[in-house]
Amino acid sequence: MGETGPAADDWEHHAAAAGDIDDDFSEDAELHGLGDDDESGRVTAWVSERASAATGRFRQTAHELRQSLAGEASAKAAVDSLRAQPPEDTDPTQAPRDLTAAAFFDVDNTLVQGASIVHFARGLASRKYFSYGDVLDFAWTQAKFRITGKENANDVAEGREKALSFIAGRPTSELVELGEEIYDEYIADKIWPGTRALAQRHLDAGQQVWLVTATPVELAQTIARRLGLTGALGTVAESVDGVFTGRLVGDILHGPGKAHAVRALAIREGLNLKRCTAYSDSHNDVPMLSLVGTAVAINADADLKEVAKVRGWEMYDFRTARKAAKYGAGTALLVGAAGAGAAAATKLIRNR
Repeated sequence: MGETGPAADDWEHHAAAAGDIDDDFSEDAELHGLGDDDESGRVTAWVSERASAATGRFRQTAHELRQSLAGEASAKAAVDSLRAQPPEDTDPTQAPRDLTAAAFFDVDNTLVQGASIVHFARGLASRKYFSYGDVLDFAWTQAKFRITGKENANDVAEGREKALSFIAGRPTSELVELGEEIYDEYIADKIWPGTRALAQRHLDAGQQVWLVTATPVELAQTIARRLGLTGALGTVAESVDGVFTGRLVGDILHGPGKAHAVRALAIREGLNLKRCTAYSDSHNDVPMLSLVGTAVAINADADLKEVAKVRGWEMYDFRTARKAAKYGAGTALLVGAAGAGAAAATKLIRNR
């Protein structure tokens, strides 16, 4: 997802900000106490208390704080999910685990054709949770974003409110069950084979592979689990006793929030970010791409192509069979040997 406001295209600023996370942000009480967007006054007051007495300047704006909170919450949810998994049987034929390297994949248009949240909304509409008019609204918002590369603040707020009103009061287990069904119906056949192959190369090299997406973490974890990946970093909705409250923890995970999540996860898992690889189709993920040693553009939008050219990042396009065949063989060798790889970009939303 894209950023709003004048700082949206300041990639260097966001990349630097992502590395400046206050260690105290990981406290659960702060994560949950500051997750409600309606209580922006509390957020501002809390930030004010953390201002530097020496300079009189805020370490973070309220928006930046919400993004860092979203990243911390996402990393915590990812690690909790990983720890809850049963231990895997050791396979003597597999490569030994590479404990300090990992790969991070954006989802929409990088791994999945189109927007996963739109596919999810279609599944909900077929079950009468949403109207098809709501789905068209989601699709139109995504289409505008894909064409312009920018998000409208009103679109973001409206979409967030619709999603939160849907989950408020529902058990978290219901969203997980719906995610499993909708994955089979709408998402499984929209996985880019080239990107999936790159993820598998990292797994075969003994590395962790994580999805990083603005999609709700429950759905993101379903996609990761079905593809045999390590786990997922996604937007975290607050829940109490297994029931959604209708509030987000921090904000939607996008832009600098993704970079915060990756960095927080790397700290928890002991990863060396210089040995890690990140893949995305969108210039909005430059903060995340800038954190790791190897950045790869897959099905890149125009702005990301320009950034990738300037910074010498790899670029691949899996949107046509010809290009997938051309790039797939080369990257398979590259990733298998060095833990790096790649892919690129965008398909407008299709309605079946």
